[in-house]
Amino acid sequence: MQFVFETFLEQLSESVDETDFRDAMARAAAAFDLVKFAYLCLPPRAPGKPRLISNYPPRWTAHYLSNHYHAIDPVIARAQRGQCPFLWGLHYSRTGLSDFEQKLFDEAAAFGIRCGFTIPILDKRGNVAAMSFAADGLNPALLRVTERYQEAFRFMATCFHICVRRKLSADRVVNGVQLTRREYECLEWAAQGKSARDIASIVGIRRRTAAFHLENARKKLGLRTRMQAVAQFSAARTGLG
Repeated sequence: MQFVFETFLEQLSESVDETDFRDAMARAAAAFDLVKFAYLCLPPRAPGKPRLISNYPPRWTAHYLSNHYHAIDPVIARAQRGQCPFLWGLHYSRTGLSDFEQKLFDEAAAFGIRCGFTIPILDKRGNVAAMSFAADGLNPALLRVTERYQEAFRFMATCFHICVRRKLSADRVVNGVQLTRREYECLEWAAQGKSARDIASIVGIRRRTAAFHLENARKKLGLRTRMQAVAQFSAARTGLG
């Protein structure tokens, strides 16, 4: 199990796009005999679009998104209400469904998604997401994960969410200033006390390049020193700026 986790974390650190993240989670899940997974992060504000990273059948995910099913999906609604992982589908959570919700489940079943295990994710920024592992039936692999590896999968889901948010988020605005992904990433590490040399090693760039991105961020924010830029970034992240 340790090898699976180490490999998963390494792949997350090296991921640069949605395909990389999808492959990293798919490989980790496959090690536990789980075939299908879906990560859905709700938009932080209306009318934003949800982010979906999944190896579900593409026809189903396209249909799901185009019909805004995340707004009526009872699995997502339950994930928004609590932080405890839960089973759904079949005889789980099927009572009291509206006609629209029942239609959603029936359509998903046509693509082999009849039940699953979902991990709600609520981060310190208030973002809500859900990581689901689905199957055509309540098979031994799904039950084994819920009974033996639930905490491990919660950890994996949280790591996945944080890495996706850090690397793919379009919300890189600090005090009304739009930063590039690298500028934001370097400031984020600097706010954790890392030097330009440290950041270069972590991110996989040259020290001079890390310093360049930090300097660009400082100029964009209209501040005199890098320390001021880091302080403003931290204040904006915690909602104090």
